[in-house]
Amino acid sequence: MRFKRHIELEHGLRQIDIAPLIDMVFQLLIFFMLTSSFIIPSGIRINLPRALSSEVLKEKNIEIAISSENIVYLNGKVVNLAELKEFLKDIALKEDISIFIKADRRAFLGRVVEIWDLCRQLGILHINIATTQ
Repeated sequence: MRFKRHIELEHGLRQIDIAPLIDMVFQLLIFFMLTSSFIIPSGIRINLPRALSSEVLKEKNIEIAISSENIVYLNGKVVNLAELKEFLKDIALKEDISIFIKADRRAFLGRVVEIWDLCRQLGILHINIATTQ
């Protein structure tokens, strides 16, 4: 029995046409580029200040964020200082809590100090400020 050493393609076809494959790859590329550009990251955009002596905090109870426009967020929801004071007053009486303040580096220092002072007046002793190393 003799076997053919080289397998040949059909008689008229000496090479494979890859043009349809390239077209399909470009269409997939364009599809993924268009769909990925519309994804908006959720959350509050805050540029934290830098600190050389920061420590990693493993546990946080309540997060207060201050954006660069000095908007105050309590656990991701916009609040004013009166609402923040009422919330913290209710929580401070019930349990021992810790506050985690994430302030943008362009936020007014006065707003951060105001929130810090509010927490201290209510008897909250564990107050942390977020930084990057």
